[in-house]
Amino acid sequence: MTPAIALLLGALLTLMLLALKDRFVGFRTQTPADLASRGPAFDLRHHLSGPILCEGVIYGPTGRVTSRFVADMVGEWNGNVGTLRERFRYDSGAVQDRCWTLRLGNDGSIRAEAPDVVGVGVGQAQGPAVQLRYNIKLDESAGGHVLSVTDWMYLMENGTIMNRSQFTKFGITVAELVATMRKLPA
Repeated sequence: MTPAIALLLGALLTLMLLALKDRFVGFRTQTPADLASRGPAFDLRHHLSGPILCEGVIYGPTGRVTSRFVADMVGEWNGNVGTLRERFRYDSGAVQDRCWTLRLGNDGSIRAEAPDVVGVGVGQAQGPAVQLRYNIKLDESAGGHVLSVTDWMYLMENGTIMNRSQFTKFGITVAELVATMRKLPA
């Protein structure tokens, strides 16, 4: 076997092992059922209602912080249908608005829509955790790419929500967001 073929086979084997790892181990493989009995129940109608302060950081593909933000959010509910209005202020000075429409099923299922979401996001609330999966189209100033998002929110005992999201393109993680959300007095 020539050194070039050995190198190529080694690279192929490494890529296959990385693909298997992402499929069977790690962040994207956990399910809401994994956390079902491990804390207070996350009721979106309660925990994502009224004014909410969100603070977070975004990491790029190399794991370095690429951006920090503060967001003001307001959630309003009418039965099992809610809107979550978000205004992000980034450390670059940029401002971004988003308005989610959330529809909750009686089984904890979630359907989520927003103007920059391609199609409909789907998720599940169970125990102290909420998982959403959706495709988001970036602003043209950021390349206009469509990224797949796995979004997890975890309710802490004090009412704070921890949010972790991974953004992927062709199965490769290109960004990660970590944030806290805290309800503010009405």
